[in-house]
Amino acid sequence: MRKENLVKIYFIGAGAGDPDLLTVKALKIIKKADVIIYAGSLVNGKIIDKYAQADAKIYNSAKMNLDQVCQLYLKHRKKEGIVARIHTGDTSLYSAIQEQMRWCDMQGIEYAVIPGVSSFCAASAALKQELTLPGLSQTVIITRISGKTKVPAREDLKHLANIKAVMIIFLSIGHIDRVVKKLMAEYKSKTPVAVVYKASWPDEIIIKGTLDTIADKVKKQKIGRQALIIIGEALNKKKFKLSKLYDKNFSTMFRRGEIKK
Repeated sequence: MRKENLVKIYFIGAGAGDPDLLTVKALKIIKKADVIIYAGSLVNGKIIDKYAQADAKIYNSAKMNLDQVCQLYLKHRKKEGIVARIHTGDTSLYSAIQEQMRWCDMQGIEYAVIPGVSSFCAASAALKQELTLPGLSQTVIITRISGKTKVPAREDLKHLANIKAVMIIFLSIGHIDRVVKKLMAEYKSKTPVAVVYKASWPDEIIIKGTLDTIADKVKKQKIGRQALIIIGEALNKKKFKLSKLYDKNFSTMFRRGEIKK
């Protein structure tokens, strides 16, 4: 187990965009960081403006490659203080931190990971939507369409769609026609779909439709990036069954259910 005072780099999930969605732990580290490296193309700059120390060294990694980012780690590894490496959303999804952590392991640099609020969580909140509704879906698939980063053939959207679970599709809004075509092979054309652009940001946009209408609606709004596609019958909120958790006839280890007469 790593000792806190040995940690040099903190990989931080900054959340979906709203600075108020930072975790308390992330906020504490950002406030005391001596060096901040952040993905300026996606991370809300207000986080840096509002919480970084006045004398902190700030680097925008939007135009850097992996080697250049790692050189910054080398540059600051022997100095006092800590480095806050800030990524958007949650670090476990499409954050490209594993390659950075592997580099740190090779260099013997201690690090820790602070999770964040993923954009799919913020999008669900914006939709006022629970994704796992009894009788409709108890499975959520998080994926993307194949593009510059290839998706393994076994994870092609058409194959995943066969399950007909709730699907959250990242990094694919620019390929909305391809997405719809692949999903149409398995989902019904009237399956509800929601697209959330920049979830939790001031300019957030929500587009609702069905599988056969969503592409045209997205194009009409001219949305080509920073949007999630969510599809599944769970979006049809009128048809779900009540949960067992609060069923008065259902017993739990904390509550005895009423006896049916």
